[in-house]
Order: sequence, then C-alpha cells, then structure tokens
Amino acid sequence: MSEPQGSGSTRQQPVIEKDAENELGQSTSAADYTPLPTLDGAEDGNGRFWSARRVPAGLLALLVLAAAGLLLYDVVAVRADRPAMHWRRSLARELAERPLDDTWVLVGAGVATALGLWLLVLAATPGLRYILTMRRAHPDVRAGLHRNAAATVLRDRAMEVSGVQSVRVRMGRGKADVRAVSHFRELDDVRADLDATLADGVRGLGLARRPALSVHVARPGRKG
Repeated sequence: MSEPQGSGSTRQQPVIEKDAENELGQSTSAADYTPLPTLDGAEDGNGRFWSARRVPAGLLALLVLAAAGLLLYDVVAVRADRPAMHWRRSLARELAERPLDDTWVLVGAGVATALGLWLLVLAATPGLRYILTMRRAHPDVRAGLHRNAAATVLRDRAMEVSGVQSVRVRMGRGKADVRAVSHFRELDDVRADLDATLADGVRGLGLARRPALSVHVARPGRKG
C-alpha cells in the first residue's frame, strides 16, 4: 500500500553513524530521520490498528452460549419436577466435599485464572503487530502497511545499489535491520549508498512512525 507524500521537494540527508570496517570484512551503519509533516492533529489518529480478534471472541461466545443453554435446560427440568442432571449433582457434591487445597481444585483455579488473564490481555492490547500505521495525509483515510511488504520494498531498493549481491531485511515495529552482501566495491562506499537509498526508501513508505535503520554490509563467505 502507498500513500501520497507530503509537499515540498527539499530532501534532508540522514544522520549517519559510521564505524570502521572490522577484521571480518563487515561494515555497519545506522541512520535516523526527520519525520515528514502531517496534517494538523493527524498524530492523534495514528495509533496502532486494533484487532477484531474474531476467533477468541467467537470461541468464548460459543462456550458461554453452550454452558448457559445447558444450565438453563437443567433449571427448567428441575422446575418441572424432574431430577437434576447427573453432572450438576456430581459437581455440587465435589464442590461441597473436596477441600480447597486439593490438587484438582488448584489446577482448575489455575486454568481459570490463566484464561481470565489471557482474555484481559486480548482486551487491553491492540494486536496486529504485523501492520505498520501509515502517515495520515487525508483526515478521512487511515492506512496500514504489512511489515513483510515494507521489508520487500526496502530489499528491492537495496538491490539497486551497485555492488550489492544479496540483501536480507528484517522489519520490526521500530527498527529495520538490513544485512547486505557486497561482492565488489569498497564496503564503506556500498554502505554509504545503501544508507542514502534506504533512507529515501523508508521515507517513501509513508509510515507514521519511521523505524530506525541499521545497515550491515559484509563480503560473501568463502566457498568450501
């Protein structure tokens, strides 16, 4: 997915932190970026997308519906002068006679507590960690970009740099880790070109929160 970029043609160069090439033939760098301008007040709507969590909600609804239906049927049967179901009589007897420090009581309480905590976590966290929120250039449009798609875009941009043989990009929510292999040219030159190209590529993604960029360049491993 893509989104129209902000107006203005001035391009700011990234702040590059360079390390000297080490004895293993590797070169690393990191770049920070100045965010592009957004609409006034648009930052308030650039939070993460919330997952609908249909599967957990559906399973919980089915479980509650089944339990409520079974209990309601048993209560109606008792009101109609029929004996209560065996499972309810057995459960009531076990709850009355079994001590609280019994192993099965503790296991059941632990399972119920774990399920409750899981539901609370699902209710309090947005989820959808693989969706990156994009800049809001229009007040009525909110877009997101899949992390794999963002990684693919950066990898394709990196492959355009002269001297790059292969690239592996790992895209996180706050950092893009780029590891490239260069089979010719000086590593520092390749890294500098990658910094500039990938900085422009990250800007072009149109993300609301720009990830930090970490670039590592190395020589191909020896065969055999």
